[in-house]
Amino acid sequence: MYRSWLILFGTTLLLWCIVGQINHHLAPFGAFLSVGGLLVAFAALRLNLRHGLTATILIALAVDAVEPVPQLGSHLFYGPHLLLFVSAHVLIFHLRTRFPHEETLFGIVTALLANLGIFLGLSFIYIELGAHPMAHTAWLRLFADLGWSQLFILCVAPWFLALQQRALELGKVDLAAHNPRFF
Repeated sequence: MYRSWLILFGTTLLLWCIVGQINHHLAPFGAFLSVGGLLVAFAALRLNLRHGLTATILIALAVDAVEPVPQLGSHLFYGPHLLLFVSAHVLIFHLRTRFPHEETLFGIVTALLANLGIFLGLSFIYIELGAHPMAHTAWLRLFADLGWSQLFILCVAPWFLALQQRALELGKVDLAAHNPRFF
């Protein structure tokens, strides 16, 4: 049913808007929060591949729509969030059967690890190594932002994962029907 991915898209869009407002207030300090791993985690852990991937693709497209397009060499690179979110989703989906994927603690750890991978991937895409003489100082600031982002996810993830689960329950989506082995 389309309700599962539509509900998850709505809840992840809500979190992304909240983080956008927080980032707006952090901008004068030169800091930002990145929560890509949290946007992907629940859909990859709890839904089947088709519905979870649909929600992940929609949120990635929404994020890419407002982000600047990076330039790699002489070419523009469209859709970096889409590439990284989908990669993280598929990796988590295929590894989830080996772990207690319905537990909140595992959801938090998964969100933190996915966020680390997405953050580093985006950092390499947006900052070409050696492209600027001051590129090494940018990495120090990025690692500070990564630390704050991970701390934010650690604080917000239990609420957000519970919000997504409750929203699906209110939408009468049976999570047990989303078998991890089948589409």
